[in-house]
Amino acid sequence: MDNIRTAALAIAALIAAAAFVRWRLLTRRRVLGSPADRATYETLHTASQAAPALRRGLDADSAALALPHVRTLLGQHTVAITDLHGRLAGDAPDVAKLTADALASGTTQASDHAIVAPLSVDERVVGSIAVVTDEASAGLARATTEVARWMSSQLELAELSESRTALMEAELRALRAQISPHFIYNSLGAIASFVRTDPERARELLLEFADFTRYSFREHGEFTTLAEELRSIERYLVLEKARFGDRLRVVTRVAPEVLSVTLPFLAIQPLVENAVRHGLEAKDGDGTVTVVALDEGVECVITIEDDGVGVEPETVRDVLSGHTTSASVGLANVDERLRTVYGDEYGIVVETAPGHGTKVTVRLPKFHPGAESP
Repeated sequence: MDNIRTAALAIAALIAAAAFVRWRLLTRRRVLGSPADRATYETLHTASQAAPALRRGLDADSAALALPHVRTLLGQHTVAITDLHGRLAGDAPDVAKLTADALASGTTQASDHAIVAPLSVDERVVGSIAVVTDEASAGLARATTEVARWMSSQLELAELSESRTALMEAELRALRAQISPHFIYNSLGAIASFVRTDPERARELLLEFADFTRYSFREHGEFTTLAEELRSIERYLVLEKARFGDRLRVVTRVAPEVLSVTLPFLAIQPLVENAVRHGLEAKDGDGTVTVVALDEGVECVITIEDDGVGVEPETVRDVLSGHTTSASVGLANVDERLRTVYGDEYGIVVETAPGHGTKVTVRLPKFHPGAESP
């Protein structure tokens, strides 16, 4: 009886082990997917490895980095990447005529043993990929053409990024040119007024002025942190208070959690200057500027509010749409730069009416791939 029981237990154990192995194999198949799923994953993974290099633009370095992944995508060892002037990376002998035809026509060219597909950016041919093989099949020609189209899309993203960077730099130069003369004139006038009556105050203001202008005219980086921008705003308001005296009151409320948020350089300071110049300068009596930065989940919300003279809402709409040459400091410029970086949903919002002051609200994503840390 014991022998029978032992044999039965052994058989049960073998059945259980076999069932476990079968379960493991089925589970593994479900995790890895079908052969088609695995092939799709491998293709997408290879493309994702080549993309960062291509998004730097088409040159020898980016071509060399992308080439191994392009070879994998095409399943061919003999592949070359060219620009309009010649080979950038790889080796594809005896395809000069074919390459010239592809570059000139903007279409894929093939011979018995080679295929060349053009690379295009904004409908301009900028280069090519060439494949040399034992037998140039129709399937390989289609694959080469599709890979070339995908590479072209990555190169277009690179050019778009360069264009955006150039636009932001131009807008920043325009903003500096617009802000600087007025502010420098008023600041130096305020400092000069203290030279004889209070030399120590004049020296302190001159140091604040130097720090402010050093920040405003720095040449590196399109982005800054909110903490740095607020320090610049603080210096600006110290200089304006020297000019306005007790007429100007300043209230600030900043959540510590948002101090490290990255934002476009000079995105907030012009709005504060706008509040002083166009809100309070023309107002009789005292005035208050309030700067608030709050942590609201995935966003940072910044408001700049003044209790000054206000303005007609229609005037603000004209300024933001570019339909007026209003002297409003940087309002349209800041709005355009925010939309360029974050998208149209992140432009500034202005609430105002004559005699009721102005409130400008800026929402920023706390984390955004387009906003690089300084």
